[in-house]
Amino acid sequence: MVDTSSRELKIGTAAAFGAYMLWGLFPLYWKRLSGVESLQILSHRIVWAAAFTIAALLVTGKMPSLAALFKERRRALYAACAAVLITINWGTYIWAVNSGHVTESSLGYYINPLVSVALGALFFRERMDRWTSWAVGIAAAGVAGASILMGRVPWISLALAGSFGLYGLVKKKAGLAPLVGLAAETLIASPFALAFLVFRHSTGSGSFGGPDTAATIMLFLAGVVTAVPLLLFAAAANRITLTRMGFIQYVSPTLQLALGVLVYGESVKAPMAVAFATVIGAVVLYAFTRPRAPQAL
Repeated sequence: MVDTSSRELKIGTAAAFGAYMLWGLFPLYWKRLSGVESLQILSHRIVWAAAFTIAALLVTGKMPSLAALFKERRRALYAACAAVLITINWGTYIWAVNSGHVTESSLGYYINPLVSVALGALFFRERMDRWTSWAVGIAAAGVAGASILMGRVPWISLALAGSFGLYGLVKKKAGLAPLVGLAAETLIASPFALAFLVFRHSTGSGSFGGPDTAATIMLFLAGVVTAVPLLLFAAAANRITLTRMGFIQYVSPTLQLALGVLVYGESVKAPMAVAFATVIGAVVLYAFTRPRAPQAL
């Protein structure tokens, strides 16, 4: 007899690794498009993600869920806020990767879980034990120390961590399902993205359909590239615990850091090394002081 629980656990774990590995390898994709203006990449990502998710909703018969969302003023407002936040997050990330800041962006995703914990305590009254408080405090001190040493705030890292943390907060407040939520968010942002693309093409500076055929194909596939890891994440979230998911999520920033240093030759200077050391130390402290509970589905 097949052990269904064991099989579901394996599927969920594989899906989680798949999602976070794809997110971690994203710099390879966006870097190939470095010849395209970052705002155009962002706009194409929004438009094609909207097209892909709406097609997926039609195929799965879930379009009524999207229609119902827009009929509820409160949830529609939350979706609009999520659209703004994910646009900021995607735009900052694409610009950072194509401007040679892959390592700084990876720091943002190391910080993100701790930001989410702090937001949970602030907005949902989720209890922070002393170890969690120490972890958040150590990370904050590390970023502050790095800022002093650098003479500037590592705004890319903080913008990515803050926007994605707030994005998760808004989605939790609204109770948005992954696919329906992404469809709503990208649909809301699409008119602005389309207007910008039409403007760029009207002035002859549009990249889509230009001499770089590979870039055109990659811009077209940006929606699929955006949605696939999200669907894998949703499949994983329904099968494994948040504790297991929490450990696996660090695959993404670790891969980004490795790509930045080993593939793109970015150097980690002393101030950033301080930030990485303290933030990763805080993450390790947080991860290994979580209560150990039996794996449940």
